[in-house]
Amino acid sequence: MNDPRRALPSIHVLLELDGVRTLAEQVPRQVVAEAVRAAVAAARERPADAPSTDAEWSADITARLAARERPTLQPVLNATGVVLHTNLGRAPLAAAAINAIADTARGFSSLEYDMGAGARGSRHVHCAALLCELTGAEDALVVNNCAAALVLALNTLADGRDAIVSRGELVEIGGSFRVPDIMAKSGARLVEVGTTNRTHAEDYRRAISAQTGALVRVHRSNFTLDGFVAAVSPRDLAAIADAAKVPLLHDFGSGLMLDLSPWGLAGEPTARDAVADGASLVVMSGDKLLGGPQAGIILGRAAHVDALRRNPLARALRVDKLTLAALHATLRLYREPARALREIPALAMLTASAEWVRQRAAAVQAALAVHGVPARVVSTAATVGGGAFPSSRIPSWAVALDEQPAVVDQRLRDGERPVVGRIADGALLLDLRAVAPDDDRALTDALAAAVAGGSMPRGAVARGASEDGQEAPNDR
Repeated sequence: MNDPRRALPSIHVLLELDGVRTLAEQVPRQVVAEAVRAAVAAARERPADAPSTDAEWSADITARLAARERPTLQPVLNATGVVLHTNLGRAPLAAAAINAIADTARGFSSLEYDMGAGARGSRHVHCAALLCELTGAEDALVVNNCAAALVLALNTLADGRDAIVSRGELVEIGGSFRVPDIMAKSGARLVEVGTTNRTHAEDYRRAISAQTGALVRVHRSNFTLDGFVAAVSPRDLAAIADAAKVPLLHDFGSGLMLDLSPWGLAGEPTARDAVADGASLVVMSGDKLLGGPQAGIILGRAAHVDALRRNPLARALRVDKLTLAALHATLRLYREPARALREIPALAMLTASAEWVRQRAAAVQAALAVHGVPARVVSTAATVGGGAFPSSRIPSWAVALDEQPAVVDQRLRDGERPVVGRIADGALLLDLRAVAPDDDRALTDALAAAVAGGSMPRGAVARGASEDGQEAPNDR
């Protein structure tokens, strides 16, 4: 009996195919050769599915090469309805921040050079003044994320000493990272007080001793406790810390700079509120509700911030010039709150009216109908994400596809610019709240291609979105 694998073409023959030789003009020949070997190996494993013509071999090799060369980090359309989706990179940057990155990246910069003195300077000065202006803090420091800020602060204040925290605040954050584990890595000894649901001022007072390095408060930004509960307010805890002459470290996480209660998002303190409550140090994220790049921001009393700045760990946890450029540009927008709400994408998405989102979903549905794609517009409940406002639901709208939802979902994720939605109640939902208006047309084209049996061709350029160029209104 003849083995069909004996008839498979050799690597050399395949490399000489016209379509494959064209590929070798675009990428190194050895990379093309690896794709050819992979194609032949797959054919040996499943000879019944092996290409049978030169054109089929060229197409198979081209597809394998494209998959191999595709970056693992790529732009994505977030149609999940979760605005600050951690897995999708959290906050998209404002145009001002993107421009600042480009300006800083294309040449040299004053990262650690004092122009006035003509001598070495410090990268820590670049965002500090603006952070103090916006929050009322005495001093500020930027590191690479909020967990790093917590570790640096605890290592500086309580290395080898006690860090007292309520049991009800020992939270687990994304990726199975737990606050107790992070605290332990700082060198501090964790001292738990109170119970899961109730912690009182006297619990802290009884735990304070000569071994206490700091009191710690962790804002419950990714869950809520209801019912028979009690907690000590940040202001009261600051008074206890001051009376005992120990520092209070407040991790409030979200990075919220503006009150969003007019848009139905209440219960999160702003950075200015957290500083005003009297903590020695306040730590927060830069890429959550602040809407900037990934960063850990430390605010507080000058003496404590200076001690952190002098800790050798600060060098290991420092941020680069591009992060500082993006963060500074984002913070400048907050000098005009209306402008921040309009130009910082995360804030614009969170405060856009439900009616505006519905109109966009209806426009996408109408455009899909032109392509012969049946779709519905359905009401949904979006969420903030990033652990912020965990119990809040934001009225939103989505385009729903009922036919082969899992198949279309996979094709969308395999596209040139992947689209991530969610499947619920047997339908694929593409929520428009976290999709930038300029991407509505790209979403439509990707959906039409996926339903038709493929994905957007590589190299295709999706046109800009709304024809009238309107911006999302910030009123609900």
